[in-house]
Amino acid sequence: MKRTITHLADGRELIYFDRRDDADRGAVDRRPLDPRPVASELRYDPLTEEWIAMAGHRQTRTFMPPPDQCPLCPSSETRASEIPASDYDVVVFENRFPSFSGNFGTYADAGGLSEVRPGVGRCEVVCFTSDHSSSFSELSDEQVELVMEAWADRTAELSAIEGVEQVFCFENRGEEIGITLTHPHGQIYAYPYVTPRTRLQLDAASRHRGGNLFADVLAAERAAGVRVVAENELWTAFVPAAARWPFEVHLYPRRQAPDLAALTEEERAAFAPLYTSVLRALDGLFGVAMPYIAAWHQAPVRWRRDLAYLHMELFSIRRAPGKLKYLAGSESAMGAFVNDVLPEEAARMLRSQIDH
Repeated sequence: MKRTITHLADGRELIYFDRRDDADRGAVDRRPLDPRPVASELRYDPLTEEWIAMAGHRQTRTFMPPPDQCPLCPSSETRASEIPASDYDVVVFENRFPSFSGNFGTYADAGGLSEVRPGVGRCEVVCFTSDHSSSFSELSDEQVELVMEAWADRTAELSAIEGVEQVFCFENRGEEIGITLTHPHGQIYAYPYVTPRTRLQLDAASRHRGGNLFADVLAAERAAGVRVVAENELWTAFVPAAARWPFEVHLYPRRQAPDLAALTEEERAAFAPLYTSVLRALDGLFGVAMPYIAAWHQAPVRWRRDLAYLHMELFSIRRAPGKLKYLAGSESAMGAFVNDVLPEEAARMLRSQIDH
């Protein structure tokens, strides 16, 4: 793999990840870009003990441009995009409209018992392929491994930024999910705090008696078998017994690892075919591209790393042909989920697609 660092016209960092050592990455971004926005403002909610980012500059971010104006496609002689090169394998660059960054402004006291501080951190975009019409499920195993190299690289680099407490790699796919760009891509958030969901999981893990909670969940699902969707020697994909979403699959390595950077070369290679087979199974359920969120749960940078267990949570809001699960009153207001699809039935449906 060849890793090349360059910069866009407004100073944002861009990194090419190439399979070929002779890839030429000398193209220069000559666009007249506005100055970078200042970092968001973090406000503390004393009732939930959570930090909320106020990022008003994101209101102006690019929204569903036509394919010939996609900012994630390679640049051409007639149009400059976020990627100066005329082609690429995998690219990572700093988000033009970040929720967190190191470009600080001034922050006033908000009152209301809410502490205010700058949204230190970083937000990056990961372009999985230069092919605008492709999807993650269509990537070759070698391309998925290159994406994983990029995820691991960025996890290690972002974890070293002062003030960063957790790194989150994820993909939003589908208009129903609320994407703003259709090009196959994901994002990486480097948070200045440990996220609420991670705190809940690691608090539960700290109270668990016996072995590691995540390892015990994996062992129990493998022993039950009924919700296992697919597996190989190094990874298992299963629908959790208490799934919140109509179609939800968790993917665990057999070995406990804190984050993507800690995976072995063999583990990264084994993940690729298993994951894309699950994605294709989702698409095959109803004969349409399935909207989904794919979320990597990694250990915080400094807090309870010994308890954490790297895994991916993949879920879709589609519950039937032409029907979506909306977060209504119970879910949105109270955080109390009601699932319309039995996890065992969801697993059976997904297995039937993989068996095809």
